[in-house]
Amino acid sequence: MFRIEPKHKPSRWEAIILTISILFIIGVSIIGFDSAPHIPIIISIMVLIIYGMLNGLSFKELQDGMVEGAQAAIGAIFLFFFIGILISSWIIGGTIPTLMDIGLRLVIPHFYYGVIFIITSITGLCIGSSLTTAATIGATFIGISSALDLSLSITAGAVISGAFFGDKMSPLSDTTNLASSIAGVDLFEHIKDMGWTTIPAFIITVVLFALLSPAEAQTNIGQLAKFRYALNETGMVHWYSIIPLIILIFLSIKKVPAIIALATSSVSAIGLSFFHTKNLTLGSLFNVLYSGYVSQTGNQEIDALLTRGGIESMMFTVSLILLALSMGGLLFKLGIIPRLLSQIESRLNSTGSIVTATAITGIMINFLTGEQYLSIILTGETYASQFSKAGLSNRNLSRVLEDAGTVVNPLVPWGVCGTFLTNVLGVPTIQYAPFAFFCLLCPLLTILYGWTGWTIRERA
Repeated sequence: MFRIEPKHKPSRWEAIILTISILFIIGVSIIGFDSAPHIPIIISIMVLIIYGMLNGLSFKELQDGMVEGAQAAIGAIFLFFFIGILISSWIIGGTIPTLMDIGLRLVIPHFYYGVIFIITSITGLCIGSSLTTAATIGATFIGISSALDLSLSITAGAVISGAFFGDKMSPLSDTTNLASSIAGVDLFEHIKDMGWTTIPAFIITVVLFALLSPAEAQTNIGQLAKFRYALNETGMVHWYSIIPLIILIFLSIKKVPAIIALATSSVSAIGLSFFHTKNLTLGSLFNVLYSGYVSQTGNQEIDALLTRGGIESMMFTVSLILLALSMGGLLFKLGIIPRLLSQIESRLNSTGSIVTATAITGIMINFLTGEQYLSIILTGETYASQFSKAGLSNRNLSRVLEDAGTVVNPLVPWGVCGTFLTNVLGVPTIQYAPFAFFCLLCPLLTILYGWTGWTIRERA
């Protein structure tokens, strides 16, 4: 059942105490002491290593667990490197400045956050990647909100809500395909069934962001005009700079592998940069792709918004992901997660309890391992037999896997998505999480449906 075979069988209370201790160490360090997540995770890893050695496991076995856990991050790490290149190339190619200019034109003060949510939702549906959506369109809206002196936490919440709506419902999304595959459900039947929880969550989210949007009197329209003027003065706003975005969407629709799509879009942006960038040498270009673009217009706001990107900007994210997944590998090797799953699985006696346990397990694995793919895979494998025994269609299972797996990861400060989003948007997870309404609503709705029986399908 498990990708990493346990080498130890802890007691129920050992598993519970260790889990609570790790969550306490990480939670107090991040929230109470404003620590970077790396340090409490390293402390937690050391606690687990000591526990394992005291129970007869060799350091080699524990090290193997960490390595096996970290291996799950390799695909994501390559993707993050290419996203870092994409961001810097989209800046020098004028794509991000042009998107900012378009976004400023679309600003509707009394529905501002709602517009952000809807635009990122549409983009996410087209691209099928929440992280790419947030790093490009999302970062653009963060810049606009900064220029208008509006809440960056609410803006990030709107961006992430929209990006993960798109990721969850797009047939191009890897998590959508993974959930349907694990549950053995047709992809489009899976998407159709997710609509029962996703559409109400979408509508409620739009209403909430509309209510939170500033009144027109609160929006500095004069500052908006000045910012647009300064942005256009950079000489980076051009109609042709939208071409890299069109290429990315087209390749995504054609189901071209993500890394190839990102690389092709980046190359097109680099090519366009030679039309409007003076004295651009190959050496300076390589430096931008690695270290990120450094804006030197003299306008502090513009320079702050356009100085970003590059492979180097992903290193914080990469190091944290490797540590978090190494800790997850130890939790499996020590048998802690398998023990907790067996305890939950043994107490299921109704549809409501099965759906709730599945959702809680998906959330728990997200928080313990920081990885949404593991959340979907392990939860699906663990509860497939329970849905079958209860006479429930696997369409219910695949929906819960997304409602409590895919959309929860951005709410985990040390998770793959949470770390990445904090890095590219510049807003800490604990600040945007209360405003990621879509991500918060989906697990609640799926549990509610489980207990009421609404939209729960029986096996044919």
